[in-house]
Amino acid sequence: MSKMTYAKAITKVIAEEMRRDHRIFLMGEDVAELGGVFGVTRGLIDEFGPERIRNTPISEAGFVGAGVGAALAGMKPIVELMYMDFTYVAMDQILNQAAKIRYMYGGKATMPLIIR
Repeated sequence: MSKMTYAKAITKVIAEEMRRDHRIFLMGEDVAELGGVFGVTRGLIDEFGPERIRNTPISEAGFVGAGVGAALAGMKPIVELMYMDFTYVAMDQILNQAAKIRYMYGGKATMPLIIR
């Protein structure tokens, strides 16, 4: 049994799921070439390219909102926030959009969004 860090396990699962489903893409600050703040996304751009591993501006509310829109349009975004503290900047998008859309549309809309 080999040992693996949490970061490597997350990287492995993201890559496996991205290979399985072309609708999955990842976005966040410095996630492409730099591999994110803890290196979790390191190397993913080499396999999946800049269309599926996207750096974003420093605007958590903006890119979480973009993830909500992408999910409504049929994509399966993974939105990576650098630190938990930055979640509060995007609370409107998380609580008033992502969490409620299914109910606002009477169960006819889905929200396949991961915020990590």
